[in-house]
Order: sequence, then C-alpha cells, then structure tokens
Amino acid sequence: MLPATRTSEPRLADVLPSCLAALNNEENRLGLPPVQRAVVILIDGLGAEALRQRSGHGRFLAASMTKKARMVSGFPTTTASALTSLSTGTAPGEHGIVGYTALIPDSDRVANQLSGWADDMTPESWQRMPTVFEQAAEQGIAVSAIGSGRYRDSGFTDAVLRGADYIPAASIADRFTAATAELARGGRRLSYVYVPELDMAAHAHGWQSDRWTKALEDVDSAVASFVAALVPGEGALLTADHGVIDVPAFSHILFGDDPAQMTGVRHVAGDPRCLQLHLEPGLDANQRQTILDAWRATEGERAWVLTRDEAVAAGWFGDVSEEVRPRIGDIIVAAAKNIAYYDGRKTNDASRNMIGQHGSWNTDELIVPLLRFGAFAR
Repeated sequence: MLPATRTSEPRLADVLPSCLAALNNEENRLGLPPVQRAVVILIDGLGAEALRQRSGHGRFLAASMTKKARMVSGFPTTTASALTSLSTGTAPGEHGIVGYTALIPDSDRVANQLSGWADDMTPESWQRMPTVFEQAAEQGIAVSAIGSGRYRDSGFTDAVLRGADYIPAASIADRFTAATAELARGGRRLSYVYVPELDMAAHAHGWQSDRWTKALEDVDSAVASFVAALVPGEGALLTADHGVIDVPAFSHILFGDDPAQMTGVRHVAGDPRCLQLHLEPGLDANQRQTILDAWRATEGERAWVLTRDEAVAAGWFGDVSEEVRPRIGDIIVAAAKNIAYYDGRKTNDASRNMIGQHGSWNTDELIVPLLRFGAFAR
C-alpha cells in the first residue's frame, strides 16, 4: 500500500498563508485569530516525535506539544522542497523544487537545489510560484527573513525568500534578538526566523546525540525568552520542515553494480532516502518496465518503488504542472525501512558520513510540530 498523502490535515504549506490571512483579519486554514504582527519560526529538522522523546531538554516547547500541535510536512521530506512549500503555500509539483537534488531537463544535469544554482536555474523562473512574502509586501505589510549570513546571497534564498528583507544573524540567540527588534518597529509585520542548527547536528551526529540535544536546549531557551516578550496583537508559530531518523552505516544500501537496475538509468537524483531515477529518453516501454521490475525485485520489501505517473496519480507531489513533471524521476525509490541509498560507484562520497537522514514517508520524518504562542495561543 502506498502512503496516504493526508491532504485533509494541516500542512506546512498552510502556515504562511494562514499568517497572512490573520494579518488581514481573514479566515484561514489554521484558524488563527487577527493580529498586527506575525512571526513564523522554522526549526530545521525538529520532528514532532523527537521533541516528544526529548521533552526534558525542550521543556518550554514540549509544554505546548498537545496532540493537536502536530501537522504534516509534505513529500519529499527534504529541506529544499519543504521550505519552498512553506514560502509559497504550494506543493512541489507546483513550485518545482522536487527534491534535494533534481534534474535540470534543459541542461541534462542534476543540481543540488540548496547550493547548486547556476545560470540554468534562474531563481525567478526555476521556483515558479510567487512567495507569500511577495504577496504580503504588495499588501503593504513589512516582511523580514532572519537567518545565518551565509545564506543571504544564495540562489535558493533568492528563490524562496523573495519579497522579504533578509536580516543576517549569526547565532540562535542573535536571530531571536533580531526578531524582537523587528516586532518593536510596529505596524503590520510578517517575520520569518530560520534555525538550521538542529538539522546540522543531526546530519553530523544523529538526532539522538548530545550535540542535537544541546542544540534543542539552546532553541528552547531562546524561544522561551522571545515568546515572553510578545505583546497583545503579536502571534508566533513554531514548526519544522521535516523530522529526522538516524540511519547507521550498516543500513546503507549500495546500488550501481546491477546491470538490470542501472542499464538505461541516465541520472540519479533525489535524496538518500528517496531516489529519483531518470531514464534514457530513447528507451521503449518494455525497457523501462524491465528497469522498474529489477528495482522492485530487490527493493520492494523495504521501499516503495513506483513510476513517476504512479507517484503523481497518488498525489505525492501535489498537483503537478507539465513544466515540473520532467524534473521528477521516471522511477521513485522511497525508503520504507530505516535505510538510506547510496551510489556505490561514487568514491569518497562524503554524504555517506551522515547519520541523521530524511526524505521519505516515515512518520518521524513527516510529522512536525505546530506550536502557537502569543495571540495565536489564545
């Protein structure tokens, strides 16, 4: 059985549109009340289950973690896709950022969607949808995005945060200090705060490590202080782009040496937990089926292996534009077990050092917190 897309539940893509509606005194998907100023805090890699299990180290956040304080991130559960869904209020099939790495059809190359931007990925066109920040600015609402200085001039930032004034701040505490200063400026205002430290600690050491726990403690303290300073008319939401699972090295699945699987595969894209295989364009239907059958024969017990058409029909990428369709792999291999896929033909692949992983349908990856503070908590 394929995973359910859970479209009836609140999703990450609902967060910013709901905040914009609250600023305009309009009904919204999340039921937020009217406010003058709204802040969205995105903690990269903070899954709802991880917060529950580490509640003693995130006591302030955990105190707001009721059964209703959860929502669906979206598929694939990877930062590039999820943050774009957050900023545009749309699914990957619409905005076009369909994975951590993805095929650039016109250039016939696979590019990293966070750091691999080049002339064939113009931010204004490769990310196809207007952002909520642009919509807010057009309505006279002041908009800011607060994050690390190293992200300020990236192509990804230009694509997903356009419309917002970028405010660089080095540490977690500095970012919340900047957010407080933005609120103090008054007027109608929408602010976004990005915190990547938990995700970075998870990739390097695992979410069950002391490093991750320390990062959670730092976030918990900073958010508690920030929320305490909110005044009437100011609301804050805290959420995440995805959760994380720890995948030990012995659970890595190496591929690339089976001709039945790889003959006819032109590009490998996606994430270690969600491969997207692009086939040679000249293959006929029987050749394509042979490759699909080979992957299903070896991986069908530990992954969902399906065609692009099957994934689109199942709603995995939301509504899919014809322009975006070729960016999605011809074959999707989405991990169901606690595994990660790596191309064994690559030598010195640094990504194989990652412990924390995400990208597929595990509930620890998919379900994230939705915590409400200030005016939004009432």
